[in-house]
Amino acid sequence: MRTGFECLRKLGVAVLAVGSLAACQSVQTTHSGAVGVERRQMMMVSSREMEQASSQSYQKIIQDASQKNALNRDREEVERVRGVAHRLIPMTGIFRPDAPAWKWEVNVLSSKELNAWCMAGGKIAFYSGIIERLDLTDDEIAAIMGHEISHALREHARERASQAMVTNIGVSVLGAALGVGRAGTDLMGSVAKVSFELPNSREHETEADRMGVELAARAGYDPRAAISLWQKMAKVSNGGQPQWLSTHPSNETRQRDLSEYAARVMPLYEQATQHARPVK
Repeated sequence: MRTGFECLRKLGVAVLAVGSLAACQSVQTTHSGAVGVERRQMMMVSSREMEQASSQSYQKIIQDASQKNALNRDREEVERVRGVAHRLIPMTGIFRPDAPAWKWEVNVLSSKELNAWCMAGGKIAFYSGIIERLDLTDDEIAAIMGHEISHALREHARERASQAMVTNIGVSVLGAALGVGRAGTDLMGSVAKVSFELPNSREHETEADRMGVELAARAGYDPRAAISLWQKMAKVSNGGQPQWLSTHPSNETRQRDLSEYAARVMPLYEQATQHARPVK
């Protein structure tokens, strides 16, 4: 029979083990850029595992859409979205030198949903509903895409999967120490949820907002479009939060932050557009 002291001792060992494991995986996924995103992240899932799982999930989504005749149905719309991506992707090297060489894919799914996402490794999907219902300009498409690409650059899905794994490992280790069983994990089964089904945290959203306006500005898209985009989405949802933004920061907080950081990267936008002008 275990004494209370033995249980406490094993509990303490388990907690220390889990804490040490989490601490040794602290990483910096991206450079800070002009917007200064510098938070270190705890990772337990490898980038390779996450990218493989995301690629498999993405290919299934694309295959299913194709079978339903819901894949890239409007050629002009697809060209617009891919054209924006073509300008944004080279700019990702500011934050991650490896990112421009990712195996990027960009597709448009026919759906009335106000949605868009980018999975690990550069797998992008735009829903026709968000383009058509909001009557998006190219600058606003760039605002959305820059935001979603930033989630992938920061590996937010990998971070969330790692956080879930820490919880499960903690339960498993503590449970084994106390003799009450074991919990498991399933990365492949959860990749879709952490990538685009479940809302991101406010911290993740703020990072993606700030990096997104910088990507847009460097690619020659007006970063202030992120503000007009937000206003359109809020209007469509009658002042509430559309599904795509279900737990994101509040209207006022987000608009203030976007205004501040759009202003911060305006010199990058002006520089990019000046270089793009033809020489007379």
